[in-house]
Amino acid sequence: MLLRDLAWITALADLGHLTDTAATLGVAQPTLSRALARVEAELGTRLFERLPTGVVPNPHGALVVTAARELTARYEQLRTELAGRLDPDTGVVRLAFLDSMATSLVPALLRAFHAHAPRLRVVLRQEPGHVILDDLRSGAAEFAITSPRPPGGHGWIPLQDERLLLVVPPVHPLRDRDRVALAELAAEEFITTPQGFGFRALLEGLFAEAGIAPAISFESADLATIEGLVAAGLGVALLPEPFAGLSGTVGIPLTTAAARRTVGLTWRTGGDLTPAAARFLDFVRTLPPHELSR
Repeated sequence: MLLRDLAWITALADLGHLTDTAATLGVAQPTLSRALARVEAELGTRLFERLPTGVVPNPHGALVVTAARELTARYEQLRTELAGRLDPDTGVVRLAFLDSMATSLVPALLRAFHAHAPRLRVVLRQEPGHVILDDLRSGAAEFAITSPRPPGGHGWIPLQDERLLLVVPPVHPLRDRDRVALAELAAEEFITTPQGFGFRALLEGLFAEAGIAPAISFESADLATIEGLVAAGLGVALLPEPFAGLSGTVGIPLTTAAARRTVGLTWRTGGDLTPAAARFLDFVRTLPPHELSR
């Protein structure tokens, strides 16, 4: 049975005559008769009763015609939706991004892209970095804004470079320091992201390079929440500079130049992008670096 056969069945039910239906469909009457016989043979029952004036669906046929209308309509809807996704002007781009980018980089990027392609739709997924990589592998997301750069097999466009600061409560003994070395912080209790997060791996690398293994007092997936916990006096944190001071905390520069986080756009290489996704990538590639800092 072909999907076309189901469409022909519904046309036959509407017109009620083999000859008229064949003429309307632009096929020979024997071709339409064979299609009807094929459907009836596969379903194991007669669907139409032959009358002197034409044909009418019997009770089994009425059930099949109703289902055939639903199936053919859903197929046409699928074709329409797929065409929309593939249209470089009106298609869909699927973008995952880190929670910490929700109020800064992502809105700036989407504002610029919307001005460039106002009819393209961007479907967003806000999630941790390790989940983002799963979505890229599965195809649930075509692009991601994340940090650090994923391992091989991924494209990468740096979008933002952030200095990391030591963030302390406003009454902390280090609050008035102009600069602090990580080695001085061995006795501090830190608040940071959970194991498995890219940001946690970045900090652990900095700690290891400084030769310290500080205690972790609290963990949160959200950097703004971490800053709030620091403000409440529950520990200190290393955070990107934009998060320092949100709740009255104090940000202190670190002596190590390695205390930075690069955020970029990534995607899986080796496969074809949809026209809409390719347009998004071309746009990001040509975006002036200062555009996203506005």
